[in-house]
Amino acid sequence: NPAISITENVLHFKAQGHGAKGDNVYEFHLEFLDLVKPEEEERLNKLRLESEGSPETLTNLRKGYLFMYNLVQFLGFSWIFVNLTVRFCILGKESFYDTFRTVADMMYFCQMLAVVETINAAIGVTTSPVLPSLIQLLGRNFILFIIFGTMEEMQNKAVVFFVFYLWSAVEIFRYSFYMLTCIDMDWKVLTWLRYTLWIPLYPLGCLAEAVSVIQSIPIFNETGRFSFTLPYPVKIKVRFSFFLQIYLIMIFLGLYINFRHLYKQRRRRYGQKKKKIH
Repeated sequence: NPAISITENVLHFKAQGHGAKGDNVYEFHLEFLDLVKPEEEERLNKLRLESEGSPETLTNLRKGYLFMYNLVQFLGFSWIFVNLTVRFCILGKESFYDTFRTVADMMYFCQMLAVVETINAAIGVTTSPVLPSLIQLLGRNFILFIIFGTMEEMQNKAVVFFVFYLWSAVEIFRYSFYMLTCIDMDWKVLTWLRYTLWIPLYPLGCLAEAVSVIQSIPIFNETGRFSFTLPYPVKIKVRFSFFLQIYLIMIFLGLYINFRHLYKQRRRRYGQKKKKIH
């Protein structure tokens, strides 16, 4: 809702905007060196009327699209979280060993759909940086499709439960927060959870991922899956476990990058304003 006016040689601008701290009013005054010509003032008034009367179709379409995307992801991860919680309450530790069989299809769906999130950041649909989104996408899909998906021996291990549970615990608050943001709603409790729960859950999630990689190394060595032999004259067999050991280092490097990104977001939201010293 821009409010633009001119008084003699000063242009006054005032509008509402939605930033990191919610809705705010932004304004400035631009003083010219001379009086504004009448024809320029008329042209400005015409532009102002066109701006006020033009429909924000693209903005509404973008918000609607993002709302539906976040809603679908929220429902998917909520189904996983509730399913794992209920099964644990009923079956106890026995529920750990058939987690993959129970919720893998839904996790496949949510993680394949997460590609859209990275694309949105890359083409400017959202303002999120591309690198943290890409790191999370590639890291999770590597664990899901390669470590769990290709090795049946890994699918009945308890670590699958902890990986899926921690992923879904983070995402149900993140996607619900984004969903409400699309309709300009700010629920303070949810906002606090979105900017706080990642502090314990992200490191625990990375630790669970690292455990799954460590447990898979002897299985990949025994089966020889994804291992290969270099061509003549080298003829050295390269085990896939060698790349898994490198990936272990990359897990914690990715954790550092994402942790720093999320910390900056939290500080921007809740950081204390510096007091001016007079």
